Amino acid sequence: MLLAIDTSSVSLSCALSEKDRLISEWTAVRKLTHSEQLLPHMDAMMKEAGVKREDITAVAAACGPGSFTGLRIGLATVKMIARIWDVPLIAVDTLEALAWNMAGSQAFICPMTDAQKGQVYTAVYGAFDHIWEEEKEQVLGADEAIARAAVHGGPIIFTGESADVYKDRILSAGMKLAPPTQRCSRAGSVAMAAWEKWEQGKTEDPEMLIPNYIRRSEAEVLWEQNHQKKTL
Repeated sequence: MLLAIDTSSVSLSCALSEKDRLISEWTAVRKLTHSEQLLPHMDAMMKEAGVKREDITAVAAACGPGSFTGLRIGLATVKMIARIWDVPLIAVDTLEALAWNMAGSQAFICPMTDAQKGQVYTAVYGAFDHIWEEEKEQVLGADEAIARAAVHGGPIIFTGESADVYKDRILSAGMKLAPPTQRCSRAGSVAMAAWEKWEQGKTEDPEMLIPNYIRRSEAEVLWEQNHQKKTL
């Protein structure tokens, strides 16, 4: 069984999954910080589902882009769990997880989340027979992101928190919005993406995993370079 979390946005979400079957999912939006909520949230979900620590065979988390503090809390937690419970760790990009919200929609999916300064984190995915990355993640202005998605033709659906912010522009461009319940970050979608990665052998070394901010700070680049030198 896989335990997945998503702390990349204002919402906090945890899920338990057995391959293509969702066992349990809890999502909350409260004023408490993720550091206060995450472990009690996970513990309560597992107890309610009747799942014990020994039942968990892998952990997964949304690794960004997203909230700086939220990602740090989430990844620190799953890295600790992976080490203590001795289970594999799978990282899923937040934008990819948002695309998995729309799995089977037979359309191109354009997730958009807030990147501050009037910009959005965005990418384009195909969600036809399976999910694939059509355009890589970037930081763009909202109008540029909408125009970039439009060149793909065919059905295009926007999802993510920023899709709400720019919904008038999206609709006026002749494209669609995902239903409200499918526009937020969800651990259930992280779990679906994680199962596919796990089957492909795409697991992470907890020591090397850092958040995906797309726009990375100089300090993080330096940390990664120094850490790589130590492992050579």
